[in-house]
Amino acid sequence: MTFEDLGLSPDTLKAVADAGYQTPTPIQEQAIPLVLMGRDVIGIAQTGTGKTAGFTLPMIDILAEGRAKARMPRSLIIAPTRELAAQISDNFVKYGKYHPLSMALLIGGESMGDQEKTLDRGVDVLIATPGRLLDHFERGRILLNDVKILVIDEADRMLDMGFIPDVERIVSLLPKIRQTLFFSATMNEEIRKLTEQFLMNPKVVQATPPATAATTIAQAVVIVRPEDKRECLRRLIRAEHLVNAFIFCNRKRDVDILFKSLTKHGFNAVGLHGDMPQPKRMEMLAKFKSGEAEYLVCSDVAARGLDITGVSHVINFDVPFNPEDYVHRIGRTGRAGKQGHAVTIATPYDGKAWAAIESLVKQPIPILAEAAIEDLKVAFSSSDAEGDGAPRGPRGRAKGGRSHGKDRGRDRKPARKPRYAQAPTVDGPVAPVAAAEIMPMTQPAAIPAEPVVQPDAPRREPRRSRPSQDKWARDAGRMDHPDDVLGFGSAVPAFLQQFGPPRPRSPEIPEELPAEDEA
Repeated sequence: MTFEDLGLSPDTLKAVADAGYQTPTPIQEQAIPLVLMGRDVIGIAQTGTGKTAGFTLPMIDILAEGRAKARMPRSLIIAPTRELAAQISDNFVKYGKYHPLSMALLIGGESMGDQEKTLDRGVDVLIATPGRLLDHFERGRILLNDVKILVIDEADRMLDMGFIPDVERIVSLLPKIRQTLFFSATMNEEIRKLTEQFLMNPKVVQATPPATAATTIAQAVVIVRPEDKRECLRRLIRAEHLVNAFIFCNRKRDVDILFKSLTKHGFNAVGLHGDMPQPKRMEMLAKFKSGEAEYLVCSDVAARGLDITGVSHVINFDVPFNPEDYVHRIGRTGRAGKQGHAVTIATPYDGKAWAAIESLVKQPIPILAEAAIEDLKVAFSSSDAEGDGAPRGPRGRAKGGRSHGKDRGRDRKPARKPRYAQAPTVDGPVAPVAAAEIMPMTQPAAIPAEPVVQPDAPRREPRRSRPSQDKWARDAGRMDHPDDVLGFGSAVPAFLQQFGPPRPRSPEIPEELPAEDEA
């Protein structure tokens, strides 16, 4: 089958021929006619099989007729990463060069003002990441009432990155009557629930089993000690004579460390991860695409959607935590029917994670036979990644492996050091040890022969209340002595007698007060 048999317009076929493509891939053969018919489509295919062209080519023909209004795009494509969104925009430029269609790319790290000016002119195709699209909507710079076609690309990656709530909100802002295209490399239960929520009577297109590696990729693994991984990588680069390669790490900080290490040893490498500013990310990616840099040290942000032709190798410096990420990583090579190579550097403690990968791809992956690294090779540990002997990081987690239990490793904590000094252990009977020999005590101060008599503190006169109250207290028998304090009787606390100099006594209170009429 050729592209002419799919029902595409002559202008689109001309652009495809200019790109050098003659026969469609299986996912394109099944998806393009359905999209042209206006059906909702669920496309499931492994990475590198041409899913992007499967929806861009028919969308160009559908949008060829009509005109966009200001700030009201006619179609919307949502991508999880900036690199994938930029890749989709490049495909639209390549395949739609003979159609007068306008396009806007809304991604983070770019100028909001320039993006708003493009939206004000009206766009036929809007390609965006969820976060930046919602930013424009909340500012009132975009309306989604006129969207006729919605494309959700790499839905499983959206789920992994936590973008599904944003996608659900975006879909709620779209018109109910629309065509929805849903593409994903895997289809689990959560993704299936999303399709039931977003799509109406969809047609499922599945070119290959989910999460399978392309047959054009030669896979291998090498097992070394954790401290030998960098040396193994350098030997592989020199021995394999790599033209260019993706080098994947699990963590962003490891990307920076490995990039600096390769640069220090004279390798022409660049780094890429999600915490880098967008201009820097685009610069590093452009250097790798143009051939200025030979090795791209990256995180899983580069595992989806990057279609770079002629990549000879993919090296997994770390075994991925998720087995499905392994399929997406090695899918950067062996694309469009070309031969590719994928090598993974594992440690003895990655046995459980590697077994999960082999179970997913449904084939055993051979150990790399390379003379340059024979002295570094070891075998997988007999215990799992959490077993005895694995180097441990914080919270009892084995380095190089995942923590599969909250309490794993707690019983293997080293014994605490004694808090106090202990007497040494000797053979035979132990003589009693005096306390002074273990910890000398401070001699107490000399006690004077005769106690020092402290002078009595001046007694403070109690505060007198009004005469009428004093007379009432004496009459009631509550004060035995005129100097007593009301509420304490004769037992006056010492702290009430030691504050300040003694106050002058009040004048004598007569026993009987004159009557009011006599006063």
